[in-house]
Amino acid sequence: MHSFDVLIIGSGLAGMTLALHLAETRRVALVTKRSLLEGSSSWAQGGIAAVLDTDDSVEDHIGDTLIAGAGLCNPDTTRFIVENSKSAIDWLISLGVPFTRDADSEVSSYRGFHLTREGGHSHRRIIHAADATGAAVTSTLGQKIKAHPNISLFEHHLAIDLITARRLGLKGKRCFGAYVLDKHTDKVITLSAAHTVLATGGAGKVYLYTTNPDTATGDGIAMGWRAGCRVGNMEFIQFHPTCLYHPHAKSFLISEAVRGEGGILRLPDGTRFMTAHDERAELAPRDVVARAIDFEMKKHGLDCVYLDISYKPESFIREHFPTIHAHCLSLGIDICKEPIPVVPAAHYTCGGLITDLQGRTDVESLYAVGEVSCTGLHGANRLASNSLLECMVIGRAAASAILASGPTLIPSIPDWDNSRVTDPDEEVVISHNWDELRRCMWDYVGIVRTTKRLERALHLIELLRTEITEYYRHFHVSNDLIELRNLVDTAALIVRSAMQRHESRGLHFSRDYPDLLPEAEETILAGRADHVPIA
Repeated sequence: MHSFDVLIIGSGLAGMTLALHLAETRRVALVTKRSLLEGSSSWAQGGIAAVLDTDDSVEDHIGDTLIAGAGLCNPDTTRFIVENSKSAIDWLISLGVPFTRDADSEVSSYRGFHLTREGGHSHRRIIHAADATGAAVTSTLGQKIKAHPNISLFEHHLAIDLITARRLGLKGKRCFGAYVLDKHTDKVITLSAAHTVLATGGAGKVYLYTTNPDTATGDGIAMGWRAGCRVGNMEFIQFHPTCLYHPHAKSFLISEAVRGEGGILRLPDGTRFMTAHDERAELAPRDVVARAIDFEMKKHGLDCVYLDISYKPESFIREHFPTIHAHCLSLGIDICKEPIPVVPAAHYTCGGLITDLQGRTDVESLYAVGEVSCTGLHGANRLASNSLLECMVIGRAAASAILASGPTLIPSIPDWDNSRVTDPDEEVVISHNWDELRRCMWDYVGIVRTTKRLERALHLIELLRTEITEYYRHFHVSNDLIELRNLVDTAALIVRSAMQRHESRGLHFSRDYPDLLPEAEETILAGRADHVPIA
């Protein structure tokens, strides 16, 4: 057993922020299922929303967030995060993150850095590093993580389950660490800690088409729910309107900033269509744009629509979107001369484990930060570029709470017991169920939903979960099995949440309940440990 003051599961911006704020006085373990920089944070293109320009205000940023969230944002959470946005950006600048400099005095800037605008925002407030902000931020912080003597980095380690008081036969709801699969050796190790933080990101891979990396398998949401955490608003899955449509492109996002800088959505014949759907046109919030594209594709029988920025000067495109330009060019698409084929794809999990403003969950000593959590910031639809901001502000607040807490006595923890399992006789069960689950979610729990579709999805998911649970109980764990187990649990939470919402709000659109209820209410599901013994 390895013992630490704090165990952080997940190495995106949330996990990195926590680690760096804790490591001066605490021994920190940072666990990541692949290498340090492989995750959704590194894939983020657009930037980070913050009140930086003198023409902008906290009230305007809050107002934009509340409008996008369709009545479900928590006002206190939203104010806390927005009010702390500037200090979060200043922290990144102090660490040397290479944000894009402002080359045009006519455009909004902050300390010489360029600010762009994205859908749903009333001002230019997105600070960015060209069109690869996540990579710039995580690579800068990653260098400091690797160099810090108090941070033990466990790369290629996958958390299996949390070690809770209930699991140890003790009273109360408390977390003491996690069992983790060392993928180098295929052995399960025990990581104990006074405080455990889930920073595992979202669950985009539960869908057949997603902008997320392969790591986004809902691990933290599933582990937290199995440990007894409440889960909130899981029906609100954000579909990014513009994922590159190409047979050789996997999960490549075309940034919101392309529309923010003037990109126009067109049908194959060149007709602009967003003006017919919303007065904000291409700058409408993501849920509006995604539904509009879905509508036009189904109406005209299209495989995709087109995002056109080619009317802008080539120098402008190369300067603002170098990553997108280079990637599209490698596939034979010159965005300086032709439009980009795009389709909506699952992008962001707005719900998750319910926490307070310091990342605390229902289970003592267990925290959740970033996309895995539900703080109330995103409501029924996340405003563009608020996600990385939430990672930093809540990450720093969680670090403060941990630093202010008293000592914790760690009980005796048994090693992982694999004495009653064997090697699998065939692994086709995993690959088949993986494919069936993701296609089921795409077909029945997508952008537009019906009660019948949701009922079909839940029936299929429960059948799959029974088979996967049986497999898990009898065979040695593997990376694919652990992720599949988490995906099927997370899928069930999404569907059950969607079935409880009898209205259309934000990202959840139901043909059977197309109207908006007069009062916005959260969808909350009890943690599994509250009512069902853990397998």
